[in-house]
Amino acid sequence: MKGMNRIYLTLLEEQLRYFPCVAVIGPRQCGKTTLVQSLPGEWNYFDMERGADHTLAAEDPDLFLRLNPDRVVIDEAQILPSLFPALRVAIDADRGRKGRFVITGSSSPDLLRSVSESLAGRMALIEMSPLLWAETHPAPPPLLIPRLAAGITDPDDLLDGLQPRGSLHEAHDYWLRGGYPEPWLSAEPIFSERWTDQYLQNYVQRDVARLFPGLDSQRFRQFIRLLAGLSGDVLNYSEVARALGVSQPTARDYFEIAHGSFLWRQLPAYHHSSVKRLVKHPKGYLRDSGLLHRLLHIPDRDSLLAHPRAGASWEGLVVEEILRQFICKGVAVEASFYRTGAGAEVDLVCEGAFGCLPVEIKHRQRVDRRDLRGIRDFMEEQSSPVGLVINNDERPRRYTETLVGVPFTHL
Repeated sequence: MKGMNRIYLTLLEEQLRYFPCVAVIGPRQCGKTTLVQSLPGEWNYFDMERGADHTLAAEDPDLFLRLNPDRVVIDEAQILPSLFPALRVAIDADRGRKGRFVITGSSSPDLLRSVSESLAGRMALIEMSPLLWAETHPAPPPLLIPRLAAGITDPDDLLDGLQPRGSLHEAHDYWLRGGYPEPWLSAEPIFSERWTDQYLQNYVQRDVARLFPGLDSQRFRQFIRLLAGLSGDVLNYSEVARALGVSQPTARDYFEIAHGSFLWRQLPAYHHSSVKRLVKHPKGYLRDSGLLHRLLHIPDRDSLLAHPRAGASWEGLVVEEILRQFICKGVAVEASFYRTGAGAEVDLVCEGAFGCLPVEIKHRQRVDRRDLRGIRDFMEEQSSPVGLVINNDERPRRYTETLVGVPFTHL
């Protein structure tokens, strides 16, 4: 996997043509630094976690940017909040010049607040993730998500020419291992296990503790273990609060921290329905399947397939892959899930300029039409032009005139 090209590089180069500054945010160790260091041409690189670079910028941020006015990368910028007002001044001094600054950072209240207050209208934001299936197994066009992003909704046009990116075994290997780049560099399973353990420990003790110094680290570590059993479920904050021995507002804060630091994806309930009584509680997933499987103590593929949380894990994998592919193409997406009080559900609803796209997710190869009643009813109610069923079939197929099945390998 060494030297793998990240899909986000195209988006980063594109945004630099339109904005003076681009911020690349995402979880630690997802590849942000490697991405910005792969930009073509000469860029001055400063890491705010390196003592000398931090001192150089912190002493006088305005002077620092006057001395470094163009093609500057500032890594882990959230560590130095005073940098953001200085960036605004530097950008406004020559507002018409594009592609001057790239900043990176793990998401935090300070980073997002600084961006919104100081750099609104001056900066593009890119949310980066660990490796996608589409990156571990790149394929030439035609590709499904770019077609959807372009507004193509005719089922024949969507499916025409689609080819698998890899084999079923390779897809399941990706599912087991997750997308963090570092474990992909070693074939040793023990390295992946130890790296994941260290990552989770550093996430709690370093990132979260630094951002929220008053947080009970031991309790939050217990919460992270609890998340593994909640991934794929509709959330009940009261039950989580009781399990942790904390108040319900504290439990909500824990979920917000996990979501804001890219460990957890919180999906709100779909609410654009005037004829059905809908579930209102959110649903969530651990974003990386490799982290999830380590927390669940799942060592190999056979153990994963036999595990009672396998279905929820697969669902989370597919949700992430679809949303990440939209995001890395620069397509804005509102994601939710749909469930009625009577139990009808759709695993993922994507809304954007392309319209309303419902997605049902099955690990099985063969999908019974009776299992698709929920998504068919949703499509009829919302007049959706097309719906997807992501499965492990051998090839794409049509279930109805507007509902198509696509194997995960073809995403």
